[in-house]
Formats: sequence, structure tokens, C-alpha cells
Amino acid sequence: MASRRGDGTPTFIEQARRGQLIECTIDLISAKGYPATSLAAIAERAGLSKAAVLYHFASKDNLARATLAHVIERFTAYVDEKVAAAPDPRAAVVAYVRAMIGYQRDNRRHVRVITEMLLDDADGTRLKNPGGHDTAGRWNALADLLTAGQQAGVFREFDPPTVALAIGGAIDGVVAHWLVHPETDLDAAADELETFTLYAVERRGGTA
Repeated sequence: MASRRGDGTPTFIEQARRGQLIECTIDLISAKGYPATSLAAIAERAGLSKAAVLYHFASKDNLARATLAHVIERFTAYVDEKVAAAPDPRAAVVAYVRAMIGYQRDNRRHVRVITEMLLDDADGTRLKNPGGHDTAGRWNALADLLTAGQQAGVFREFDPPTVALAIGGAIDGVVAHWLVHPETDLDAAADELETFTLYAVERRGGTA
């Protein structure tokens, strides 16, 4: 087993092994659920001993938290990249909505990890920790985009955090439906969510 550097940071080999274990955990949680995913199963899937897994992650909970953080980081980076490429505040909000749907459409395993980790195991609908769904401040980021649109004069006056929560709830609702009904056309849903969002925030008829 490669040892850590003198400053305590993982070596390249250790980072690669940790990444492998996280990917195995994503596979198992997305397929079997979090409660049914054991360290022994993760070790078997990775071709390692349970002791080797514990060398990198002290417990199943630590590995699960690292896995969730990895998924959220990838998700956030994707959305941030799409938003940053938008030419104006209106386009940035549209990019946000479409990126939120697009990433989840293309990364169903990651969506399963998020829902398994953040929702109550009993029925998959109640939050384990109220407010926990706002991981990485995603609705705060949307609220900032809405505020920028107001400052640019393209959006009407409203409370950005409240509207961000409403838009975010609509996105979550569509994705939750898709998880149960995979035949749902998420591209068509993204079109509708774009229309829904712009209708909610844009100035209309000369009113503020």
C-alpha cells in the first residue's frame, strides 16, 4: 500500500484508488440503494479487501459522504460551465434550467445517489434533513442569476430566493417523475420548464 506524502496528502496512486472506490459506490448505491450497499460489497466490486477500503475511508458513512460530495461537485461544475458561457442574464437563467435537466438526464446514477443520500429511506419522499436538498447552494446560485436579470432590467421585480425555490421545485418535481417513469421525455420537459421560468420572471406588458 503506497503511503501518504509527508504533508499528509494522498499520493497519485491513493487518489486513483479513492476515485475507483467512489465509482464503485456510485454503481452500488444507484443499483441497490444506500442501506443495501455495504463496505464488503464495495470492496468486492473494486477487487479489494475490506481493510483496503477502510485504509482510504474510515467507514461506510465517510465513503458515502465522499461519494455524494463527488457527485455534487461534478453536477455543480457542469451547471456553472453552462451558465458561464451564457451571453446575458436571460440566457444564463435558461442555461441554468437546461443544465439542471440535462446533467440529470445524462447521469441517472448520480441522481440516484443524491436522492438515496438526501431523502428518507422509508419512502424516498421526505428529506432526511430539512434544507438538505439545497446542497452547494444551488438555489442560492439561481437566486443570484435572477437578481442579475433584475439589475439588467430584463426581469420584473420579485423576491429572487422565493422564485428560485419555486423554479427549483419544478425542476426537482420533473426529475422525480422521470426517475419513476423513465419514458418521460426530459428534452420536452426542459422546453416546458424554460417557458415556465421565463413566463414567471420576465417583464410583460410594460409592468414591473
